[in-house]
Amino acid sequence: MSYNDRFIRACQKEHVDRVPVWYMRQAGRYDPDYRKIKEKYSLLEICKQPELAAEVTMMPVHKLGVDAAILYSDIMNPVASIGIDFDIVANIGPVIANPIRSAADIERLKPIDVEGDLGHVIETIRILDRELEVPLITFAGAPFTIASYLIEGRPSKNYLRTKEMMYSEPELWHELMRKLGDMIITYVRAHIAAGGKAFQLFDSWVGALAPADFRKFVLPTIERIFEELSDLTQPKIYFPGVSSGELLPELHNIKTNVIGLDWRVSIAEGRRRLDHGFAVQGNLDPTILTAPISVIESYAKEIIDSGIEENGFIFNLGHGLFPEASLEKLAQLTAFVHSYSEKAIAAKSKKEASHV
Repeated sequence: MSYNDRFIRACQKEHVDRVPVWYMRQAGRYDPDYRKIKEKYSLLEICKQPELAAEVTMMPVHKLGVDAAILYSDIMNPVASIGIDFDIVANIGPVIANPIRSAADIERLKPIDVEGDLGHVIETIRILDRELEVPLITFAGAPFTIASYLIEGRPSKNYLRTKEMMYSEPELWHELMRKLGDMIITYVRAHIAAGGKAFQLFDSWVGALAPADFRKFVLPTIERIFEELSDLTQPKIYFPGVSSGELLPELHNIKTNVIGLDWRVSIAEGRRRLDHGFAVQGNLDPTILTAPISVIESYAKEIIDSGIEENGFIFNLGHGLFPEASLEKLAQLTAFVHSYSEKAIAAKSKKEASHV
């Protein structure tokens, strides 16, 4: 089988013969084989076994036929190296033993040591670089999303402590953003050096901010991260998470290739708000996967029809897969995206050629 680079070409807004597709959290609990592995090992234990982490990363490539793999890891992994003690607790998420609440807490954060503390992640990437026939996407959590866990001590619905620091102690906030930005830049460079073919920055919860606060407290660090990584030729994706449609007009100066959209903004409207400056990725509501396959395909068709209006479209969900999702339906959806988009793109090209 030849190497499938459709995802890379779509990221670069090049013509593709069919829409590439991958799914956020595509290596996860919807897969019975993965659930069996999780009976023996925790997420963090899997991450520390490169051969096993690589196997889990490749599962959806083989079972679903997706056009890209995403590294099996967690956005919290790098914070262990900078001095944060955490665990991933079932049905809760990241729980921090030593939350950041003061200047002293931020001061004690140390520079990341990727090879020393996270060599298992790098080895997993090296294995996947040898074995995959589709591009490997690596990733990190973005500064606001990571900070929200570090400050709150666990997942939050209102980000009260996070916003309290942001509004009341802006100097502390910006110093935390600086340190997390440094961590991410170093971490990403190590991923790409090890064989990562693309990179996604997950900002899952930044949609909790008003555009003015995003512009003031978060955007400068996002711009710095992508500016300092701009020498890397591998595609870069920024996913501003759920409920982030109002933030899209703020992103025009980010040196990234792709912006991920959630399902609350259509592909056409997302492109308009982004001034057509990026490839876009998205944006099926994950809960639609609970519906009959005919319903799923009708929603997917609408997204694809809009997506192929311009070069630079990657089919994905508007957020991550959930455990109740059906492996069978996901495989059917992937096949539908490929077959329908191939016909639709061919028809569009024929129509455009007839008008020349």
